[in-house]
Amino acid sequence: MAGRLFARPIFLWLSALSIWFIVSSCQYRPRHKDSTYRERQEYTNRETKQRQVGNKMHSIPLYFEDGVYYLIAKVNDVPMKFIFDTGASTISMSITEAQFLYKQSLLREDDFMGTINFQDANGDISEGLIVNLRSVTIGDITMHDIKASIVGNQEAPLLLGQSALQRLGKITIDYRNKQLLIE
Repeated sequence: MAGRLFARPIFLWLSALSIWFIVSSCQYRPRHKDSTYRERQEYTNRETKQRQVGNKMHSIPLYFEDGVYYLIAKVNDVPMKFIFDTGASTISMSITEAQFLYKQSLLREDDFMGTINFQDANGDISEGLIVNLRSVTIGDITMHDIKASIVGNQEAPLLLGQSALQRLGKITIDYRNKQLLIE
């Protein structure tokens, strides 16, 4: 019963935060070219060129667009296109992705851990939510119980930050072949 009482306020808070963002946005910013769901599926379904060398090396394809490297990771079994961001402290997602996961029952009320203040790249301090992602899969590596932050900006990009990257161990970027190498 307590779980149901908690679920409604979280959903209402997420909805109110997204409405507030839409209303308070004063300037028009054109959306960057974003991939469609079909393109994301094609990335996921494509042979990912994963190889293992001595049962230790994993190779994950990186995609370079608009000066940024992206990779496909699955959050609770949903493929998503993340910016590979070693400067981000956690996985970060917009309120839009969080609402989608929540509506699909892929984020539950017991995954929400509270609020947090964080500083973005511009130095601005914002409030967001901290959630526990039950699984994050990169290539054939699955990690469990990863902390992520939800930001109120509906257009915020997905960032793959240190809460996931530090669990991978030694990583190397092969810029020539556009691959993330994980030992």
